[in-house]
Amino acid sequence: MLVKILAVGDVCGEPGLSFLEKTLKPYRKENGIDFVVVNGENANVVGITPRQADMIFRAGADVITLGNHTWTRTELRPYLDERSKILRPANFGPQCPGRGIAVYSLPFGDVCVLNLMGRFTLDNNTDNPFVIADGYMAEIKEKIILVDFHAEGTSEKRAMGFLLDGKASAVWGTHTHVQTSDACVLPKGTGYITDLGMTGAVQSVLGIDPEQSIGKFMGDPPRRYEAAKGASKLEGCLFVIDSETGRCQSAESVRLL
Repeated sequence: MLVKILAVGDVCGEPGLSFLEKTLKPYRKENGIDFVVVNGENANVVGITPRQADMIFRAGADVITLGNHTWTRTELRPYLDERSKILRPANFGPQCPGRGIAVYSLPFGDVCVLNLMGRFTLDNNTDNPFVIADGYMAEIKEKIILVDFHAEGTSEKRAMGFLLDGKASAVWGTHTHVQTSDACVLPKGTGYITDLGMTGAVQSVLGIDPEQSIGKFMGDPPRRYEAAKGASKLEGCLFVIDSETGRCQSAESVRLL
């Protein structure tokens, strides 16, 4: 059986949340999507609140993944323990709230989702994601394995893709908010894209008001990021996966305006 998995790029601020609410369910229904993973770590522009996570689930997400802003909103911590469908990077310390990997039972079989975070230029005290990923692959029994690698460096993401080629069904990058043009199936059958892009304001700098971003680079005093306004977009990648083998048949970038 072929199943369709949609991975949606980082939701940024209220514009991203509103656009997700408007477009995800219709797109999912129209295209027969079986399972949806949404990166939500920028739903509050920086971080995510429980209310915003609930909005993403109501919009049509099956699982939410996070990244380097996981701990920005302290009220999220008990929510991470309470909800099995929101994941934080698995290479955070084991004493941290929540979980970084989980298995979800669906009509077509079980799906394992793994959330990891890179270390290149991300100032976080995390374990080596490559060692963690390799270790998990030796233990996971499910056929369909999906990996959100939240990382800065394109080389780091590409390396993770090739490390997991033939082991995971799909590996995608998040965090940089710019959709890459390399959606493909790697040689051993893993669907891959370096970055999904983002869900948020089109005329923005990674979802942020352009004038504020320019000011930062010009040397203005730091201030809280503000989401840009105006027309929005949803970006991601659609993977078609054989549920019997776990191998990806196709990977196609998605952009809804």
